[in-house]
Amino acid sequence: MQFGKLALLAMAGLAIGHPGVHEPTSYNAVSKKTFLHNARRSLDQCADHLERRGFNARAKARRAATVAKYQKRGILTRDTDKVVNTSHHSSLDVSPSTSASELFSKNPVCILAPEGEVGPFWVKGELVRSDVRDGEDGIPIILDGQFIDINTCEPIQDLYWDVWNCNTTGVYSGVQSSENGNGNDATNLDKTFLRGIQKTDADGVAQFKTIFPGHYGGRTTHVHVIAHIGAEEQSNKTISGGHVAHIGQLFFDQDLITQVEKTYPYNTNTVSITENADDHVVVAETEDSNSDPFFEYALLGETVEDGLFAWITMGVNGSASYDASRAATLTSSGGVSESD
Repeated sequence: MQFGKLALLAMAGLAIGHPGVHEPTSYNAVSKKTFLHNARRSLDQCADHLERRGFNARAKARRAATVAKYQKRGILTRDTDKVVNTSHHSSLDVSPSTSASELFSKNPVCILAPEGEVGPFWVKGELVRSDVRDGEDGIPIILDGQFIDINTCEPIQDLYWDVWNCNTTGVYSGVQSSENGNGNDATNLDKTFLRGIQKTDADGVAQFKTIFPGHYGGRTTHVHVIAHIGAEEQSNKTISGGHVAHIGQLFFDQDLITQVEKTYPYNTNTVSITENADDHVVVAETEDSNSDPFFEYALLGETVEDGLFAWITMGVNGSASYDASRAATLTSSGGVSESD
């Protein structure tokens, strides 16, 4: 099943899991700004190249077909202050017969800063699978990601997209920690909900079925992403080898988050909500840059409860290589905690 964003992102983005725990970065403000400027120029050149090669047309058709497949009847929803106040919710009225050219006519450009932070709760050894829900309650969402190499302007085929997000009450699977739900619950180490890996196709596209993330203290709603290049799938549905070319986080419009948080079971979470404008990762990612790391999105029914379709295109430096520290490793015998 295919599901992909219109925003182009360059290289690795900031990815902090919980406040106070993060990876060091060697990039200072000046080098980061220089990178963002050069990456923006590269991505602008890529846009024409991709248009000529027909990748954009195929992406539009694929996304329109996915929306039509899952949509009953609904509306297409698609410095820092500007970014967090930009709506990714389109004003178009959408039906299954809406043309691809009308539905996906815009291609906003989004750039992420290099060498991001992986956060404290990445788990190595997750399974290659497209449906990562594992029975978790919550609003279903289809995530569609496309990866473009900013050096070649070509889609990156056979890249493994590694995603993870918390559940409706702010808990990550696969980790035992006092910062993650019940720190005494050792069984959480063996759980895999809302984590998985998918390989991109010839157009650089991979997709997931998951649920809309909840929230926890000090962070806005977000999805973690790692891009593995050169890895190979093993017989046990895990990957090995290769290098990490991208570490980042992706976000959602605040008004969409507000709608979701009013529904059950999100509304059982008593932890205070941190909004996008107050989130340190959003601020660091978007301040004094052209970055817009937010999903475009569409409703698949009359309300958010009927499900969402979200898409994003990420520009990645395929030759970059970063270290991603892990909180645990999933083995054939279950999860194993790693040293601090």
